[in-house]
Order: sequence, then C-alpha cells, then structure tokens
Amino acid sequence: MPDSARIEQLRPSKNQVDPSVPYHFLHEQEPDAGGKIREVNTIFLTNSECPFRCLMCDLWKNTLDEPTPKGATPQQIAYALDRLPEASVVKLYNSGNFFDTKAVPVEDYQQIANLLQSYERVIVENHPKLCGPNCVKFSEMISGQLEIAIGLETIHPEVLPKLNKQFSKLDFVNAAGFLKDNGIDIRTFLLLNPPYLTDREEGIEWALKSAKFAYQHGSGCSTIIPTRPGNGIMEKLQQQGDYVPPAIDALEEAFQQAMTSVGGRIFADLWDLQQFSNCSNCFEARKRRMKQMNMKQQLLPAVSCKYCG
Repeated sequence: MPDSARIEQLRPSKNQVDPSVPYHFLHEQEPDAGGKIREVNTIFLTNSECPFRCLMCDLWKNTLDEPTPKGATPQQIAYALDRLPEASVVKLYNSGNFFDTKAVPVEDYQQIANLLQSYERVIVENHPKLCGPNCVKFSEMISGQLEIAIGLETIHPEVLPKLNKQFSKLDFVNAAGFLKDNGIDIRTFLLLNPPYLTDREEGIEWALKSAKFAYQHGSGCSTIIPTRPGNGIMEKLQQQGDYVPPAIDALEEAFQQAMTSVGGRIFADLWDLQQFSNCSNCFEARKRRMKQMNMKQQLLPAVSCKYCG
C-alpha cells in the first residue's frame, strides 16, 4: 500500500498558479433540496496544498507550496465574482480544506463573509478531522447557510484505509454530528471504482452502500465520482491491476440505482466523462441523459445504441 512519500514521488509537475487569482471559476445550475433549480457560482481557489496525500487525488496540481498569503483568498473571490453573473449559491472549492488555516487564514474569514453577503448558501470543502470551531465561527459570519462538502469516498472497510485519507468511518460520523449540531449542512463526494475495488458489480454495490451511509448520518446530497487516473500513482496501480477505471455504463448503473434507493439528492460527476466511454456514437446522448437526471432528480429512459449495445 503506497504511503505519502511514494505518492508524492510519482507525481508529475504542478501547474503554475497565481495566488492573486483563482485558477478557475464557472457558473452552473443545481437543484436544491426542494427541487428548485438554483444558480450557482463555483470558484476554484488557489490555496496552499492540502496536508493530506490522498491516493487518488490530483487536485494538488493547482496549489501553492507555501501557506496562502493573508488577503489572497478574498482577492481571488472578488476577482471571480466581478466576472460571474448573479447567483444564490456559491461554492468555494480550494483543492483541499477550507478550514485548514494554511489554506485560508482565519484573519480572512470576515472579509470573505462580507463578499458573500448576497448568497443564500455557501458551500466549501473540508476534511472530517478539520471540522471544528472555525467552521462554526465562519458559519456565524456569513448571512447564508453554510454547507460543507466532505470526501467520504467509500465506506469499504478494507479500501478506505488504503486511500491514505487518514480518517475512519467514525471520524466521518463524528464530524457530521458536530456540523449538524451546529446548524451546518453536509454533502459528500463518493468514488466509483476507487483503487483496490476493481470489480464492476462490487464498485456499484459499495458506491450505493456509501451513499446510504452518508444520508443516514446527515448528508443532504452526494456526488458519485468515477475515479480517474492522472496523478502518477494511479497509473502505477492500474499497471498492477489494483485500479480499473469505471466504464460509463457502470456510472449510469450506480447513478440510477442510487437515485431510486438512497432517498436523497444524488448527482453523477460528468467532468471529463469521455475517457470512460468506448463508443463515440452514443456518448453525447448518455452524457446528456445523466446531466438531465442531475437536474431533474428523476430516472430517465436509458440510451439505446446499435453500435455498442
């Protein structure tokens, strides 16, 4: 099982980033808990690298090697908001943990909160072990509802420890309980075919089990993410047979089963989806179907393809 040193050793180079601007931002839509379509501004902040070295992660590619300078995060948010349309929801994703003080200095919280006064919901990402008093402090500063996205990934008892996430199911439960007790909402990220879970049916089964577990412990929605290669160690694991990229039909199956059995909002992550498809004839239709299912939160007829069956 690779450790943090081995994971870092096999990495390609980082991208050049500027701490005065976010490395990406975009406008999207998402249904809320009541089914209403909300306008969402998503800002990918340029921050200090996450202290955890998760096995499958490639988000470090757009991070700084040193702590984020004070004042840089509000500057990035202002830069993006000046270029984005109006929205009621904002996502601040920072390739790690919003409440890691090396990523977002506590001294910047109030200025960030001031910039976000018009938003009804503020979504950030964070590790279970970093869910503590600073979450409550920031929640009290903003005018909208705070929601924290947690990468639960999987509850498979053998796979989760191997991902180098450095937390357990109990850590997730404790963090979720703390957040809910303090009026903070939760969403979760789940992996389809994480390393060491290579069988198609097992991959789907554990994605569903993980989604149900997340909802049982207070998650308001979950996103199923097909595990991608691209960080060095994942290619090595693929060569060894310890990682198998999920096919698009497996994502469709996990998505539709979760939608009909979990009992809460469920999304399929469609970023760079084409790498999981082996048929150019039906890919766009299948992607469009899943995008519509994301928005409508209802099962739609499957795509039939005479070329790939």
